[in-house]
Amino acid sequence: MKRRDFIMKTAVAGAAFGFPTIVPASVLGKNAPSNKINIGQIGCGRIARDHDMPGTWRHDVARIIAVSDLDSKRMADGKKYVEEYYTKKMGSPYIDVKQYGDYREMLLNPDIDAVVISTPDHWHSQPAMEAALAGKHIYVQKPTSLTIKEGRQLVDVVNKTGVVLQLGTQQRSSEQFRIAAELVRNGRIGKLHTVRIGLPGDPAGPEAPEMPIPSNLNFDMWLGSTPEVPYTEIGVHPQHDYSRPGWLRIENYGAGMITGWGQHHYDSAAWGMDTELTGPRYVEAVAEFPRSGLWNVHGDFMVKQEYDNGVNVFTSGGYPNGIRYEGSDGWIWVSRGSYQASSSDPVAQDNNAKALDASDPKILTSVIGPDEIHLTKSTEHHGNWLGAIQGNNELLSPVEIGHRACSVCLVSHIAMKLGRKLAWDPVKEEFINDPEANTYLSRPQRRPWGTDYVNV
Repeated sequence: MKRRDFIMKTAVAGAAFGFPTIVPASVLGKNAPSNKINIGQIGCGRIARDHDMPGTWRHDVARIIAVSDLDSKRMADGKKYVEEYYTKKMGSPYIDVKQYGDYREMLLNPDIDAVVISTPDHWHSQPAMEAALAGKHIYVQKPTSLTIKEGRQLVDVVNKTGVVLQLGTQQRSSEQFRIAAELVRNGRIGKLHTVRIGLPGDPAGPEAPEMPIPSNLNFDMWLGSTPEVPYTEIGVHPQHDYSRPGWLRIENYGAGMITGWGQHHYDSAAWGMDTELTGPRYVEAVAEFPRSGLWNVHGDFMVKQEYDNGVNVFTSGGYPNGIRYEGSDGWIWVSRGSYQASSSDPVAQDNNAKALDASDPKILTSVIGPDEIHLTKSTEHHGNWLGAIQGNNELLSPVEIGHRACSVCLVSHIAMKLGRKLAWDPVKEEFINDPEANTYLSRPQRRPWGTDYVNV
């Protein structure tokens, strides 16, 4: 019996008895009627439960068959969460979700076609690189990387392997952000000269005494490439719920809101500015940083970026959360409105908030003609990724664009730290005649973790 016949007969037999048979999409071919994209979920915390797992399983072409987390309690919760969803949907026990305490073991599973990475920020680039090298397609939460160097390393590996990587900048799949960008790109507000972005800072936090490491947490691996520090719960994630984790406010693991929400807004702004594959020429910033306490990311701030096309971008918590494009003939405002990616988003939502507004209502009803610029449409970000894997649609947030948006965040953060105007070369991805600033383009990585130690 030929191998393909054996696989198909086994699948039929499994279906007859109600047991799931895992057959990777690569075996059946992308156009097979029974094709499913088998997904491994890496990280089972807040954003995975509220956004990434529901965003994935809502599409029938996808099937989550494995979960991985360094916290065994969260991993078990993730397994239960997925199995309960599929049981309710199918009407009977449907699948036994595999668990992996180390995601690298998951990547060895030939049944898995793709992974969704919903880990803390310092654990984005390395597992994405390793997944690409294992031939897995990737959906990875933003920010793309912890540093400029990490981001470029990831881009190079994805380009080398040819896998489909989607950044979790899901604002691109919200209609109002596409409409705003199309209107700006097609000159409906005249010549664009200024963009104002509202982005909050984070508060300072309390002092946090060292605590015993929970037996269910692999804390050493959780730290990964970052420095070894004592464990405290508010420096990692809550042990008893899925509320907003404290690591988001510690520079070892990210840069605060400038990367946390900044990549969303800078990515969307670049869409309208037509600067997706470049970056600013100059950047300067002022920011307040806590003088004590565990949480040490930026608070109130102001950033100015100058682009070669003459557009100046200002970002501050003093502006409403969203993006305002200002041109010679008017302005367009766009925001998430009442949308929330998770129940613990840090910005208060107003159910009456306008997601799209303009200086003249006629701007918003303007029809984009067939010969004008039309941007890629998507109604759901995970679905766009899955469709791109199948070859059915254009990928909305590919790795190079994601890296460039993240780079804007990171150079802005460096300007915050240095407190002076910096000249940036977006082609060479380095600061011009500024050795001190260039020391911030990478961070030391604690062996054996980190992108520098991935065998490419």
